[in-house]
Amino acid sequence: MIQGKSFAEMLERAINEYKNRGIDTVQVIEELLELAKKISEADKRGEGLDLSDEEIAFYDALADNESAVEALGNETLRFMAAELVKIIRQNAGVDWTIRKNIQAKIRVNVKRLLNKYGYPPDKQELATKNILKQAELLCIGAE
Repeated sequence: MIQGKSFAEMLERAINEYKNRGIDTVQVIEELLELAKKISEADKRGEGLDLSDEEIAFYDALADNESAVEALGNETLRFMAAELVKIIRQNAGVDWTIRKNIQAKIRVNVKRLLNKYGYPPDKQELATKNILKQAELLCIGAE
């Protein structure tokens, strides 16, 4: 979700510049090639961190907060991402996105995890929302 949003913004910026005659067709193609290169690098980043695709998605949701990265470091965020995948797998059933009780249980487990590792309290609500959105996207993709 976080990476996708960033890539979508880059694509939208290039298209808008083209529409506004800020850049020509060759420059649009160059920007699209650069975007493809960044997407490829992002895919390889998960391998470099020794994370699965699911884990890297949650890692990105956690690392979206720069103060969390500074306070906790990459290694702790890696452990947290792996635990988040376990939490989602254990609790998310077929209809979890419409069942409020299951969502509440996942939300409580996510908040416990954030507290356990000392995730910055002022950013926990946003992190929880990002994690739940990411979990929804991953579950939709798995169906």
